[in-house]
Amino acid sequence: MSDHHSFETLAIHAGNTADPLTGAVVPPIYQVSTYKQDGVGGLRGGYEYSRSANPTRTALEENLAALEGGRRGLAFASGLAAEDCLLRTLLTPGDHVVIPNDAYGGTFRLFAKVASRWGVEFSVADTSDVSAVRAALTPRTKAIWVETPSNPLLGITDIAAVAGVARQAGARLVVDNTFASPYLQQPLSLGADVVVHSTTKYMGGHSDVVGGALVVGDPELAEELAYHQNAMGAVAGPFDAWLVLRGIKTLAVRMDRHDENATKVADLLTRHPKVTQVLYPGLPEHPGHEVAAKQMKAFGGMVSFRVAGGEEAAVEVCNRAELFTLGESLGGVESLIEHPGRMTHASTAGSLLEVPSDLVRLSVGIENADDLLADLTQALG
Repeated sequence: MSDHHSFETLAIHAGNTADPLTGAVVPPIYQVSTYKQDGVGGLRGGYEYSRSANPTRTALEENLAALEGGRRGLAFASGLAAEDCLLRTLLTPGDHVVIPNDAYGGTFRLFAKVASRWGVEFSVADTSDVSAVRAALTPRTKAIWVETPSNPLLGITDIAAVAGVARQAGARLVVDNTFASPYLQQPLSLGADVVVHSTTKYMGGHSDVVGGALVVGDPELAEELAYHQNAMGAVAGPFDAWLVLRGIKTLAVRMDRHDENATKVADLLTRHPKVTQVLYPGLPEHPGHEVAAKQMKAFGGMVSFRVAGGEEAAVEVCNRAELFTLGESLGGVESLIEHPGRMTHASTAGSLLEVPSDLVRLSVGIENADDLLADLTQALG
């Protein structure tokens, strides 16, 4: 599939070749563990064991690479499995990583409770401030980790600017692109070395699959990651790969609607007397608005806001919502609401990444916008 095709066309066709046996236009689910060999070492298409490679997973990985403009995509059992593989590929004991002061709680837990026991050190920096990133570097820094937009405070990092800092330091720039998706933002084209995704979220898009992905442009790094992917084994199963591949086909049209609805939600919240702050990069007053407008196609479907009355008031808003389902995760067609401090980001309590207790995070779905606005209005009371 030519890289010159539009995103929407690549999303539907990249990796999705018709089945050579039947002509089926949807890649089959190769629910198989091993493959018949034509004599010892005589592999058909390079397939020998499905931890190493599986045709359904290959289709997804080719699709992911095409959408992010990378040389290779790798699909994993979860976003954290992808992150773990990346850390153990890039780093050795004694190495140092700069991580953001606003990040997914599971990512922070992986660094603070798992990688640190393996001898990996990290410093926390406001990655929206290039000088702060530079100040956090040490002679042992091997990677700079960025989320943009960030989770849950919707911070924006200038990817190209931080890529320049990483190059000067001889470090890799890793960008978690989960909130934006490749439809809205393509970090590799802006200088990133690795893109991370929880494909559970917008890529899958229907809250029915858990998965993760890495996409890289450097063929040598791609081979190293593929080696560790096989050696560690946390790969996407064929049915999960198939579900993500199916979800991606509608990614563009879904993201357009997520963005449209989130813009209306953010506008409502900015005018509500019980909301003290709205965090959405599409708002002109957002400190990262200009950078987001430069590096993103649109601003996405995630909105966070702070509630007058503190933590208990924020929890009550979550409990009173009806159409917005109270639940963790994000990026599905249905709208979700959560209290990060007690839910997705509980692991950051007491750390530099602790989130405000009066914060509510929304994953704005693709329902009718008027219905969503009415639900938020009644939930806020």
